[in-house]
Amino acid sequence: MRALRLSILSAFGVWGSVQGFAQDGPAVLAEVRVFSDRIANQASAGAFAMPVSALRYEPQVDVQTRNLGEAQADLTIRGGTFESVGVKLGGISLSDPQTGHYLAEIPVALDMLANSKIVTGAALALDATNATSGAVAYSWRPITAGGVAQVTIGDGQLFSTTWYQAMVAPARFGQTQLGADVALAHSSSEGLLPDADHAFDRLNIRLQAVSSASQTDVFAGYQSKQFGWRNLYTPFQSPESENLQTLLFALNHRAGLLGGDYLESAVFYRRNKDDYAYNRYAALTAIHPFQHTTWLSGAAISGRRTMDDFVADFRGEVWADEIESTSLLFGRYQTRTVAKASLAAEKFWMTDRAGRISAKVGATLDDSNRFRSAVSPVIELAREWSAAAVSRLWLSFSRATQLPSYTALNSNPSAGLFRGNAALGRERAVNLELGIAGGRAGWTGDAVLFYRADSDLVDWTYRRGVTARSANAVNLATSGLELVARRSWAQADVIIGFNALAKAADYRGAAMDASFYALNYARYRLTAALVYRFNRELELRLDNAARLQADNALRLIGGDETLISSWGLSYRPRAFARTRVTLRADNVWNSNYQEVPAVTAAPRLISIGLTYGW
Repeated sequence: MRALRLSILSAFGVWGSVQGFAQDGPAVLAEVRVFSDRIANQASAGAFAMPVSALRYEPQVDVQTRNLGEAQADLTIRGGTFESVGVKLGGISLSDPQTGHYLAEIPVALDMLANSKIVTGAALALDATNATSGAVAYSWRPITAGGVAQVTIGDGQLFSTTWYQAMVAPARFGQTQLGADVALAHSSSEGLLPDADHAFDRLNIRLQAVSSASQTDVFAGYQSKQFGWRNLYTPFQSPESENLQTLLFALNHRAGLLGGDYLESAVFYRRNKDDYAYNRYAALTAIHPFQHTTWLSGAAISGRRTMDDFVADFRGEVWADEIESTSLLFGRYQTRTVAKASLAAEKFWMTDRAGRISAKVGATLDDSNRFRSAVSPVIELAREWSAAAVSRLWLSFSRATQLPSYTALNSNPSAGLFRGNAALGRERAVNLELGIAGGRAGWTGDAVLFYRADSDLVDWTYRRGVTARSANAVNLATSGLELVARRSWAQADVIIGFNALAKAADYRGAAMDASFYALNYARYRLTAALVYRFNRELELRLDNAARLQADNALRLIGGDETLISSWGLSYRPRAFARTRVTLRADNVWNSNYQEVPAVTAAPRLISIGLTYGW
C-alpha cells in the first residue's frame, strides 16, 4: 500500500504548520472562484477549465481519462460505468445518446455554474432521467457584475486563454434585475507524446432575469475539440483522433416559494458531432469511417410543495433523441423518445424541539416508444437532529432504469472495432443505502454503506483472439463504503474521501475474458485535498488520489496501485491585488498507470498562468 502512504504524506506534509498557524488569526483568501468545495485545484494544468475539471479529485466521482481529462473523460459513480451516469443542469437531465463517452461534453463555462452536487440513491431515482448509478447536478449561478481574464503557457507548447465578462443592468425593471454574461476560451498544445496534440475552443452567452423569488436563464453554448491520442479507444498504437463539436441551448426558470418550496421548468437542445479517426493520417485522403451526429432535446418540470408536516415532490421529463451515423447502422432504430415521471410524499414527525423523523414513499415511471415501461419504488426513512454530533441518519431503497446507447445497440455485431448487440434491453438498478452525516470537533462529514444490483447493465468486453470489444449485458452486484470528511482552520482546509468497492459479475454465458469498464474499478480509493494559505499573498493547493485497483488482464502497464496528484501554488502580489500568478502541475509523480485499461497514461504536465480580475 505504498501509494496510500505517499498520498497521506503528500496531503498532510504541512500538517504541523497548519496546527501551528491555526491560532494566528484570520488569513485573507486569494480570489479563487470555487467550482467544487471538495477539491483544492479548480482547474487543470493542461487546458482551460471545464465542468469535468472540477470532478477530477471529487471523492464521490472516479474520472477515467484519455489524454487530458478535458480531452476525453469517463465519469463513474459508485462503481458504475460511464454509460450509467447522468448530468443535471438546472431543471434538465443531460445524456449522451451515442455512447456515454461524451457525457462530459458540457459546453458551459464554470463561471456560469454553481458548485456541483453528486446525486445518488433515492434522490437519483426521483430527480434524474436515464441514469442508474449517480448523477452530477449543477445549478445556474446568479450573475454579478465583473470579469476575469487568464493566460496560461506550459509544457508541450501549451497556450490557453479565457475571458469572462458579466454585466448587470443599472436599473431594475419593477422587481426584476436583468443581467448578461459571456465567456470565451481557447487552448492548444502539441502534446507531450507523439500524436497527442489538442485544440479546444468554447463560446458561451447567457441572459438572466432575477427577482427576489425567481431566476430565469437563457443560455447558448458552443464547444469545438480536436485532439489525438495513441490507444485512445483501441490497444494497437494507432494514431487515433477525435473532432467533437457540441452545441447546447437551454432555457431554465426556477421560482422559489415559501418554506423552501419551488417550481422549476426548463427546455433544452443538444447536438453533438463526433468525427473519430482510427488512423488520423490515413483519414486525410479518405472519408472518415466513424462519423456520428446525435440530437437530444427535451423539457422538464419539477417542484416541491409543503403542507404542514407533509411534503410532496414531483418531476416530469420528456426527451427525443436521434442519431445519424456512417457506421452505427445495424440496430433496429435511429430515433426514440424517453419520458420519466416521479412522485414522492414525505411525512414528518417531531420527536422534540431538536429532532424529527421522516418517511418518504414514492414511485417513478420510465417510458419509451422503443421499450416497455417500468414502474419503480422509492422508499426512504430518516432521523434528524438539530443539535447533536449526528445530524442525520437515513435508510433508503430505490430502483432506477435507463436505455442503452446507440453505439451498443447499432454497432456491427460481427465485424469492426466495436461490436454491438441490438437485443440489449432496459437496464435496471436496485439500490439500498444506509447513511449517516454529522460533525464533531470541527470536522463535518458523512458515511454511506450501499448495495446496488444492476440487471442487464451494458458493458464492453474483450475476448482473446478477437481484436474488437463487444457490448454485453451483465448482472452486477456492487457493495461499497463511501466516506467524506472535511475541516477548516484560519489558514487551511482539508477534505478527505475514502471509497471501498466489491463486485460480483454474471455475464450470463457471454464469451469474454476481460472487461474494459464494469470491472475496471478501485477496490480502495483515497482522496486528500489540502488548501494552505501561507499569508494573504501565497497559497498552496494539493489534490491527491491513491488507489488499489481490481486486477484487470487488459491493464499491462502501471500496475494496480498508483498515486495521482495535482498541485498548485498561487501568488497574488499585495501591490497588484487583482492579479494572480499560478504554477500548476498535473500527475506530479509522472505515474504511467492506465486509468482505462490499455490506454496510455498522460505524463506529468507543468504550466504557469496569469489571471486578472475586475
